[in-house]
Amino acid sequence: MARIRIPSTIVILFVTIQTGFLLFMYARYSSFMPQSEEKPSQVHILILSSWRSGSSFVGQLFSQHPSVFYLMEPAWHVWVTMYQNSAKVLHMAVRDLVRSVFLCDMSVFDAYMPWKRNLSDLFQWAVSRALCSAPACDSFQRTDITSEMACKTLCGRYPFSKVEEACKTYSHVVIKEVRFFDLKVLYPLLTDPSLNLKIIHLVRDPRAVVKSREQSVKALARDNGIVLSTNGTKVEDSKYKVMQEICRSHVQIYETATLKPPNFLKDRYLMIRFEDLVRDPLSEISEMYKFADLSLTPTLKSWIYNITHGQGPGKKKEAFKITSRDAVSVSQAWRNVLSFQKIKKIQEVCKGAINMLGYQLVDSEKEQRDLSLDLVLPRRQNQFSWSSFNPKH
Repeated sequence: MARIRIPSTIVILFVTIQTGFLLFMYARYSSFMPQSEEKPSQVHILILSSWRSGSSFVGQLFSQHPSVFYLMEPAWHVWVTMYQNSAKVLHMAVRDLVRSVFLCDMSVFDAYMPWKRNLSDLFQWAVSRALCSAPACDSFQRTDITSEMACKTLCGRYPFSKVEEACKTYSHVVIKEVRFFDLKVLYPLLTDPSLNLKIIHLVRDPRAVVKSREQSVKALARDNGIVLSTNGTKVEDSKYKVMQEICRSHVQIYETATLKPPNFLKDRYLMIRFEDLVRDPLSEISEMYKFADLSLTPTLKSWIYNITHGQGPGKKKEAFKITSRDAVSVSQAWRNVLSFQKIKKIQEVCKGAINMLGYQLVDSEKEQRDLSLDLVLPRRQNQFSWSSFNPKH
């Protein structure tokens, strides 16, 4: 059989044409393929906690950072306006408001503040350094450590439009919220491509929480009613039913985030215990900042030291204020203040949370008062697992 000899130049030309054709088809096909979405330029951090757990303090650790736009409990406006509903019913409205705030869309407050308004109409606005410095208010620089009192005096009459204007100028938007009781409610935010959301879950020994709540009974009565679905009736939590719901929610949030969590939660959940934070502030804060893609500045280091090494034990009038205190003493104050009968009741309703979150139960008043007995079980950084934990009870 005769062989046909094809010149090498023709082969090269054919391969070149074929390669070009394939590249053309690939480019044409790729134009119809969905492109991988880039992360939003802003980082969104939700500090998820419950009342009297040290969340205002943690909020300030972020608020005072020059790269952070911070709001404290914006969902307060939802609960005040719709107080006859239950917490479960209000979850959707709270979630929608939080999403809008993360996106710097403050028109969401029109439903809850329909009047012409100033900065001072926003709940706890003065604890936000971002609302006390430019462009929201010209009295302070972004690098300043601001105080609530000074901010109230100088910045309250600025128009509400400054909230949205300021929010858009920051790389990080941080919200502290105590009105979520189920992590799954946040799944739509975690899967929303317009958000770059991470969650810091702050917990505290329930016995210490009760001691702190007793300093704020009247202030918490309306929220208690919403938690317990009392159709608008205020409630004092004398039987610890609200605490039982709070403890149940912490267990639910922690288990959902750590026991076979969905893929979209990977590297986006961090649990912090208040007791670890006050014992080793710089280490814990550095971990939170790393998680949030923030850097700790010398000014913040100095402020953090001063705020956690004061002389005060934490007085009733300071229940909702960030003042310089001996933070470790504050975290252990419940052991000298609460009766053992109260401790037993709290341990009954919150036993699961106490065990799961790494706190030691006490069997007697002697154990309760013995401050040499450490009731906060150790954990290794970045390896927080309770699979091998055998609780005392």
